[in-house]
Amino acid sequence: MNAAPRPAGGFLRKLLTALIVLPLALLIIAFAVANRQQVTVSIDPFDPAHPAYAITMWLFVPILAALVIGVAIGGVATWLRQTGWRRLVRRMEREAAELRREIDAHRRAAAGPAHVPQAIEPPERLKLTPPTA
Repeated sequence: MNAAPRPAGGFLRKLLTALIVLPLALLIIAFAVANRQQVTVSIDPFDPAHPAYAITMWLFVPILAALVIGVAIGGVATWLRQTGWRRLVRRMEREAAELRREIDAHRRAAAGPAHVPQAIEPPERLKLTPPTA
C-alpha cells in the first residue's frame, strides 16, 4: 500500500497556526469581558428617541459581528477577484495532462520495435566516378 506524500512543513504550519489563533482567541475573549456594557443598537436614523427597531445587547456583540461580516465580505471579494487565475490554472492543468498523454504515447512508440531504414543504393545515374589524373 502506497501512502500519500505528506506536505512539507505540516507540523510547522500547525505550530504557526496555533501561535496565531491562540493569542487571537485570548484577545477576543479579553475584549468581550472588558466590553460587557449594555448598548442599544438602532437602525432608524430618523427618530433616535423612538426608533422603529432597536435592540439592547452587550457592546462586544455588534463590534465582533461587524468584524466577522467584514472578514466574510473581504473573503468573498478576494475569491471573486481570483476567478481569472483559477480559470487559467484549470486550463493549464488540462494542457499539462494532454502533454503528459502525448509524451507517454511517444515513449510507448519509442519502446516498441525499432524501425531501422535499410541502406538504399543510389540509382546508377547518380554514381560518380573518381576523377582521373
